[in-house]
Amino acid sequence: MRVVIAEDLALLRDGLTRLLRDNGIDVAAAVDDRDALVHAVARENPDVAIVDIRLPPTFRDEGLRAALELRERHPETGVLVVSQYVEHSYATELLADGRGGVGYLLKDRIMNVDDFVDAVRRVAGGGTAIDPEVVAQLFNRRRAEPLDHLTPREREVLTLMAEGRSNAAIADRLVLTVGAVEKHVANILTKLRLPPSESDHRRVLAVLAYLRGEPSA
Repeated sequence: MRVVIAEDLALLRDGLTRLLRDNGIDVAAAVDDRDALVHAVARENPDVAIVDIRLPPTFRDEGLRAALELRERHPETGVLVVSQYVEHSYATELLADGRGGVGYLLKDRIMNVDDFVDAVRRVAGGGTAIDPEVVAQLFNRRRAEPLDHLTPREREVLTLMAEGRSNAAIADRLVLTVGAVEKHVANILTKLRLPPSESDHRRVLAVLAYLRGEPSA
């Protein structure tokens, strides 16, 4: 797997490079601004671009704008954006095209190396990796019905689904059998009036569409 990193802080950029290389991931380029990112992706054709939302010169949303441009111009490259804080409007915009190969993580999540590397691999594979804090904000902004009809366990499963976890990963996290998780997922999709899917990332995107408040199919 090959990645390109766009992060203006040299210490974090170098740390990410070493972390990924130590886990068998090839860092093709590590740059510090939007233009260098766009050129590096065009040149290297990486599996994933890891992009800080705030890049020079204004440190507002240059990274996000670059990420959206990359998804349009290089759809084969996954995009994993990282941010210091949860910025709901940015997360919604990033997820708006309804495709996989996308992630939004808080920088604190990088400290958990296994989870971070797993997120990079999921995005490279066309899946999703959404930070739990982002998911929580999407939940809080969503209308109550029919979320109120979910049991506490179903809410736990839904949260992990929205993060991009597979049934096996959810079972491991909640100490359940995969069969039990599959039943919970089926109940959730029925209650939320979402179509079932055998594809993990399509299932996640359907859930995220619901949490963004879009009408279900």
